[in-house]
Amino acid sequence: MIKFLQKHQEDLLAGLVIVVAVIGLQLLTRLLYNWFSSREKKRFPGEISTSLLFVRRILNALWIVLGIIAISFVFAEKNQSEVLEENFRLVLYLGLLAVATIVTAATSNMWFKRSIDRKITLGDDPTAYKFLRYVAVISIYLVGILFGLLAFPSLRGVAQTALGGAGVIAIIAGVASQEALANLVGGIFIISFKPFRIGDIIKLTDNMIGTVTDITLRHTVIRNFENKMIVIPNAMINKEKLINYDLGEKKCCERIEIGISYDSDVKMARKIMQEECENHRFIIDNRSIQEIEDEEPIVKTALISLNDSSVTIRAWAWTKDFPDAFELRNDVLESIKTRFEENGIEIPFPYRTIVMKKDIEKKI
Repeated sequence: MIKFLQKHQEDLLAGLVIVVAVIGLQLLTRLLYNWFSSREKKRFPGEISTSLLFVRRILNALWIVLGIIAISFVFAEKNQSEVLEENFRLVLYLGLLAVATIVTAATSNMWFKRSIDRKITLGDDPTAYKFLRYVAVISIYLVGILFGLLAFPSLRGVAQTALGGAGVIAIIAGVASQEALANLVGGIFIISFKPFRIGDIIKLTDNMIGTVTDITLRHTVIRNFENKMIVIPNAMINKEKLINYDLGEKKCCERIEIGISYDSDVKMARKIMQEECENHRFIIDNRSIQEIEDEEPIVKTALISLNDSSVTIRAWAWTKDFPDAFELRNDVLESIKTRFEENGIEIPFPYRTIVMKKDIEKKI
């Protein structure tokens, strides 16, 4: 045992130094992590940074792997030294590249996030910044992966071609599906032509209406009035005809339509609908100066159709925006029905006459 220790004294001392160095690097990583975390908590209270934690784990794993390779290098034969040295450089390169990529992406994401918050505070449109944030972060990770491929001789040609410029587009076009590319192009079109922005209320169908909360590279997210998130691919939303209630003037005209029976008093029904709409707290006066001078009503009503078993009366009620129009419609439908019942105005329902076959046979 003593002879072994004397023979390998220098190697054991080198191994001990490596172990101490690995422990020291891990302690230094922990101190730096705590320092950066405390600074980030002061600058961005209430937010948890997963990037810092991920970088810490990568560095701790990197120090351990490098330490194992270094210890193997000390005790390895001379013919194995070149292989271990190459592996050491490869692991060090990939580890530092991963840390640099994550830090750059996190910094870019944080910058965009602060810019978005500033835009919202100033009342400006943050849609472009939100979309570009995804583009920037994904591009940084893509470049990091390509630089990582440069470390492998068999993949170096692909990485060099991609980093050359046009190769990036060729790789994306070859790997991605047609639908994914269509969604990406659709997102770019939405940001460029702005048929809607984040915060706008849009309507695609009767069951797909809500506030735009996010626009990503792949999809658009809408929060409906049930507080449910609707995720719509950008390619689909670009093909659909939609209504943007916040594009231009926000005033909204809600059409209240109710069918009454032919026996009911049409004038009385029109008067009730007009009064209930005009008495609602969200109604606004949208009359022109000439209409006011002519003493036109705030809410216009008219008989618009003669149906098989009913006549349809419509009231045009104006509100300052769509949410008010939505609430007005729900309120006045109930109050109008109550007033109709009090004044003997019937809302018709379908009648069916059933003839039994045995009754027909008896008559014959």
